[in-house]
Parts: sequence; structure tokens; C-alpha cells
Amino acid sequence: MIESLKKGGLLLLIFVLATSGLQAQALKKVTLEDVFKKGTFSQKSVYGINWMKDGQYYSSLVNRAGFPAVVKINLATGEEEEVLLDGRVLGINFTSYSFNADESKALIATDVESIYRRSSKGVFYVVDLVTGEKQQLMNGEKISYATLSPDNDKVAFVKENNLYMVELATNKLTQITTDGEWNKIINGSADWVYEEEFSMAQAFKWSPDGKKIAFIRFDETEVPEFNMQLWGKLYPEDYRFKYPKAGEKNSEVSIRVYDLASGQTSKMDAGSETDIYLPRIYWTQDPNQLAFIRLNRLQNQLDLFHANATTGESKLILSEKADTYVDLDFNDNLQYLSDGKSFIRTSEQDGYKHIYHHAMDGSLIRQVTSGPWEVSELVGVDEKAKKVYFVSTEASPLERNFYVIDLSGKNKKELTPSKGSHTINMSPDHRFFIDYYSTADSPVVVTLKEASGKDIKVLEDNAELQDRLKSFALGKKEFFSFPTVDGTELNGYVIKPADFDPNKKYPVLMYVYGGPGSQNVRNSWGGTRDFWHQALVAEGYIVACVDNRGTGARGRDFKHATYANLGKLETIDQIEGAKYFAKQPYVDANRIGIWGWSYGGYMSSLALMIGNDVFKTAIAVAPVTTWRYYDTIYTERYLQTPQLNPAGYDDNSPITHVNKLKGNFLLIHGTGDDNVHFQNTVDLVNALIAADKQFETFYYPNRNHGIYGGNTTWHLYTQMTDFLKRKL
Repeated sequence: MIESLKKGGLLLLIFVLATSGLQAQALKKVTLEDVFKKGTFSQKSVYGINWMKDGQYYSSLVNRAGFPAVVKINLATGEEEEVLLDGRVLGINFTSYSFNADESKALIATDVESIYRRSSKGVFYVVDLVTGEKQQLMNGEKISYATLSPDNDKVAFVKENNLYMVELATNKLTQITTDGEWNKIINGSADWVYEEEFSMAQAFKWSPDGKKIAFIRFDETEVPEFNMQLWGKLYPEDYRFKYPKAGEKNSEVSIRVYDLASGQTSKMDAGSETDIYLPRIYWTQDPNQLAFIRLNRLQNQLDLFHANATTGESKLILSEKADTYVDLDFNDNLQYLSDGKSFIRTSEQDGYKHIYHHAMDGSLIRQVTSGPWEVSELVGVDEKAKKVYFVSTEASPLERNFYVIDLSGKNKKELTPSKGSHTINMSPDHRFFIDYYSTADSPVVVTLKEASGKDIKVLEDNAELQDRLKSFALGKKEFFSFPTVDGTELNGYVIKPADFDPNKKYPVLMYVYGGPGSQNVRNSWGGTRDFWHQALVAEGYIVACVDNRGTGARGRDFKHATYANLGKLETIDQIEGAKYFAKQPYVDANRIGIWGWSYGGYMSSLALMIGNDVFKTAIAVAPVTTWRYYDTIYTERYLQTPQLNPAGYDDNSPITHVNKLKGNFLLIHGTGDDNVHFQNTVDLVNALIAADKQFETFYYPNRNHGIYGGNTTWHLYTQMTDFLKRKL
């Protein structure tokens, strides 16, 4: 009896092993074609959410048989009830929409073309939602940032550096500014450097009553021009635009308010110093009171002003200073409460980004949140219930979860306890929210929820993608941390082949960005680069990533550690990461490589040169090679000016370290990069030649910082894959 059981158990074991072997064989390897040609791993989501005024519905932009449509969704059921805009009926293939305050009209855009990273222009229409009639603005000329007025009957926009307004009932056009001129004066939209580094493109706002428009005016006359050649014609064209490199002249900025009734424009008093930044304007609840933020050139002092929108007279409300720099919140976490008596903001002043409640005179009422974790976004303030909703890293720097807390700072509650990353879109009445939730292993699931966190309906579960993923041999993203030689704890992840054998020796490719406040090591769904890494893993590589000092989500001290000396500590930490992997028994210590893009290309270049004893190979895509060539706002925030801190610019430039190059180096750049100029790569190439170093390089004609378009992405990643197969 025992013998027969042994035989049966053995047969069962053989069957299980054989079956699992067949299953493993049946799983497909991720290929470059899957990632870049077939879109095999593209995830779906829910776009164009617009909460409607009655609190019972929201609208969403969907695709219907190849045409855009805006549908109305019942919040109680999650079901579609009505089509509000139908692109097929309108005969317009629109890509964005917005409603006026009473939801009687919609503003839609089509034929939109990008200018730089956030700026664009397109053809705009106003659609009457009752009659279905459409009204084309400016006879179809392309305009930027068309915005409906709060009182429903006007649209403001920017065209050719001037601010305009049109009255919808009469089609009467008012040109608010007349001095706009290319490469000289800009009204109502940001100059290049504000757009890139202060995350803004539109630079005007309607007052709450629709009677005034506040706007920022940029005088870039004295800003030096940068010249890019555009290839493809018999004689290449010059493209010249204003780009202030570190230490050079910035635009002179001023804030103006246009009064519709009088037709007069007033200038707000921002002080006598002109070498400043004015990166944000806000209307308070008082339609004649404008708020604005002023930063000094070194960005180590942030001032909040309130100004009389008629006279321009201003008053300093609060000031925050730092030995390094004061963080300007790019999520616009400044909200004026409807009682007109107070406002909410975020600040890093206690060492971590937290929420503060101030009276209108700037005095502190209380710090609402506190602890050794960061508020990543202030989602909303429910004034009636006296509750504040926010996303934070309290659970872990790798996670993002949604919380609610009383305005008093008590009774904090987590609303999304699932581990992973939650992005929140909350209704203005704070009764509902849409949760975009993902982990490193699972694509986004979009769920409509009650404010309590209770599910109403799953709007997108990416079930098709989930099923598709099961047929591929994917490496799992494993998170870890390790101490460096000086005791700093660093977070990282590693992806091993699905058929990983601990007795084998694998080559390792590290992926780096590493710039101030950035974060690559997160428990969230990745994108194209993650699946390129999976394609490499399928070929027998291990892919790893380490977030060095200077990166985000771990408090001010960790982030500001690299101040005035960019590149030094970050490179040390990446080398420490490589040494950590070199000690692992499953790693071939002689085959460790690193790659990165932009700041990551800067890092991979430095790592290969300074860490020539641990790194064999590096790829640098669109790298900064000297901070002297990068823009004022970003560079001086972290390095001061070249005049004040020349060593900070030169000591950790890859150009300075070319003599240390020993390994295999691939350098890639787009010649049309308006952000990190091709000049960076040209000068590094010259230095490498002078140092008699052999390397490989490739340029993409006319491609910008993203290096895409047509067959470009496929070509780029195929080239990098081939290089790694040859050199790693």
C-alpha cells in the first residue's frame, strides 16, 4: 500500500513538473515588436473627466467608432445617460473640451499642434449644448489657451503673443494687448523657460466674476537667442528662440490686470527688483484681490503677495526662506477658501512637505498635517465638513495613498488602503472621487468611489491587458533597499528573468534618472521603458534601478543633499548600487551597464567615467554634459549661478572627466532638442576626441528632447538593444 502511494506520488510529481514545464515553454518572450510596433502592452484609462455642477453627474471624453464624444455619467450608478457632444454629428474631430459655468456651452479644440512641452495652438469652437449650434473662433485661425469666462458669455485667448477676448453673442473681438512680438514681448502665455521649469503655458486667469483678466507679461528682448538648424531643405532653416542659459539674462516679468468695463490695464506692484520670477497668479475669493508668488533669482526666498486688482497696490502676506532653495509647488497646492478669511498651502519648511492653514493676513492658524512623510498633492478642502483631502507617502515613499483629515489636524483616515499608487480626481462637492490605481505588477484600474472610499463602479479594469500579460514570461519587479558605505539607505528595484537561475551569472543594466525631486523606484505601473526592460530581461539581462540622494518622496534633507554640487553624490550612489549588485552571487561583476535619458544621460555618462572600475557600458540619451548650457530656472535653483559657484558647474561635468573613460559608450541626441541642446553632445564629442577616446554616437535629425515621430522610437530602441547585445 505504501509502495503504491509512493509510485502514485512520483507519477503525480512527474506530471506536475511536466505540465509546469510546458506552461513555461508556452509563455511568450517580450519582443521589441510587442513593445514598439504592436502596442501589446498599452493600457486603457478614463480621460477628460469633467465634474458637473449639480453633483449628480460627471462627463467623460470617449471614442465612438473613431469619433470623439462627451458622455454624461450618473454618479449613483456609474451608467452613461446622455451624449453631450458628438464629434460625428458636429463634424469636428475634437481632442479636448470644457464647459462654461452653467453648462449651457462647451469649448472644444481641434487640429491642435504642439509648440514646446506644454504649449500648443489649435482651432477652437464654442458649441451651444441646447441647440447644437457651433461657433468657430477667429475664423479658424489657430489660437492658444481659449478659456470661457465665469459669466458664460466671453472667451479669452492668446494669438501671436497678444491677449484677446471675444464676446460670444455679438462675436465682437477685443485686442487687450498690442505690443506682443516674437522673441520680444509675450502677453498671457509663458516664455520658454517658465513653461519648461515652472510647469506653465497659459499665463492669464479670469477673475471670479468675469469682469477682469489677470495676465503675466514677459519682456524677453534682452534674453540671448538660441539657434537650431532645421534640416530637410536645400538650405537648412535657422530656428531662433529665446533661451536663458545659466547666469544669463532672464525675461523681465510683470503682472497686469485688464478691466473689461473701463478697458484699462493696471500693473501690480511686485517690488523694485526686476531680476525675479513671478511664476504663479491666483484670484482670491474677492474679485478685486489678486494673489501672486514672487521668487528671487536664486529661488531661496518665496513671497506671497495680495494685490488690489484695480490700483495694483500690493501687500506681502508671507515669506519663506531657505539655505538651499524654497520648493515652488508645481501642483498648485494653494487654495483660497470660500469664506474669504483663510487659505491652505503646502510647504517643506519642517523638513517634509505638509499642509498649512493661514489667515488672509498670512498668520498661521495651524499646521494641518505632520510627520516624517510627504504630502504629494492637496486634492481638496470640504469647507462645510471642515475636512482636507490629500495624497501622501505616509505608508511608504514607494506608495501614494489617499487620505482625509479634519481641518483641525485630527482624525486622519486612509481612504485607499490598497498598496500601490493612487491618483485621485475628486468632485468639487467632495462627495465622490475617481481613483486611478496601479501597482508595479498590475495596470491601472479606474474606479468611481464615494468619499468614504466605498466603490460605486469600476470604470476601467484593463482586463484584456491583464489576460494578455498572463501569456508572457515577465520578470517581476522586486523592491529592495541597501545601505551605502556612508550609511545612507537607498531604495531600488530589480527585474530578473522569468526563468531566473540563481546558479547562473547575469549581466546587469541599471536604469537611472536621478534628478532633484524625481523618483523612479515606485510601486506603480510602468510605461514603454519598463517593457523595453522586460524585452531585455527576456534576453537574459537583469535590469535594476536605484534612486540616489537628491531624489524625491523622502523629505527635504534627502532631496536637498545635492544642492550646489549636482552630480557628485548621485554618481557616488549609482556606483554604490553597481557595487551592491556586483557582490550578488548571480551577477557577472564584469558586465554591469547603465543607461539614462536627459538628467539620466548626464548620470550614465558620469557613472561610466568616474565609476570606470565597476561599469563596463553606458548609454546616454539627450544628456546634459555641462550645466553651463542648461536654463536659468532649473540650473540655478540647484547650483546657484555660474558666477557664484563655478566649481559646482565644472567639477562634475562629464566633459571634465573624459580622460577616465574606459568602457563602451553610446551617445545619442536629437538635433532639434529645444530643451537639452544638441550643443551638449557636440562639446562632449569634441572633448572625447581630444582625449583620444573611442565611443559610438548617433544623432536624430530635427527630433526634439523626446526623440520620437514616425519610425523614430522603434529605431532608437532597436539601436540601443543592439549596442547592449554587442557591448554588455
